[in-house]
Amino acid sequence: MPFIEPLSDANLEHLALEQIVPALLSHGFYYVDGLLGDLAGGAVLDQVKEMHRSGKLQDGRLAGSAPGIHRRSIRGDKIAWVSGSERGCEAVSLLLNLMDKLVSLCARRLGGRTIGERSQAMVACYPGNGAGYIKHVDNPNRDGRCVTCIYYLNKSWTEEHGGVLRIFPEGKSYVADVSPLFDRLLFFWSDRRNPHEVQPSYATRYAITVWYFDSVERAEAKRRFRAIRGEQLQLMDQTPPPGGQIGELHEE
Repeated sequence: MPFIEPLSDANLEHLALEQIVPALLSHGFYYVDGLLGDLAGGAVLDQVKEMHRSGKLQDGRLAGSAPGIHRRSIRGDKIAWVSGSERGCEAVSLLLNLMDKLVSLCARRLGGRTIGERSQAMVACYPGNGAGYIKHVDNPNRDGRCVTCIYYLNKSWTEEHGGVLRIFPEGKSYVADVSPLFDRLLFFWSDRRNPHEVQPSYATRYAITVWYFDSVERAEAKRRFRAIRGEQLQLMDQTPPPGGQIGELHEE
């Protein structure tokens, strides 16, 4: 699903309205290749590698797992949350701004969804030792997450490296395999329509994930969490930290 022309405003609108929206409504997912190009995409990769080298990526957390279940049997990634405003994240900020523009253009066509805010960006690395992430749903409990966006940063990735994101579209007889190729941006519904897994990776695998929130569902989730204090502490742990309004990169 390539899109390699310069991303002018007109190209962004065409990509959003003629490709991403129809694919989300009909299939539930879509990816675009060549999003930033080698120069800008390479700058994002350099900044993510520096985060990894400097020790900023930490083991991804789990919420509500059963006693005796080892974290790495479920997810083996190391992550960091960034807003894009941090020193050394200038290229990441460019990426987030572009993603915000695309989702803003899509938002009014996605079946009455009110998408006005997103999470911070989750920078993730699977270290290449066979680590993956078992089949799961990003938003199984109506926490507000509506659209998942994943930007991949892996040059010269081959089939032998594994690390495929496999989507199991609800009610379909097929699966969709998405290789984590450099400068590829994937969109999919965050709810139970798209269970997915990260298959074992045998090379260092980098990605940046952002979740866009349905404002109505997010507000209702917050009300539920406040009403039941004990559940609030557990369920909010499963939700990525807020990143602000679409188009803004400050924290709330």
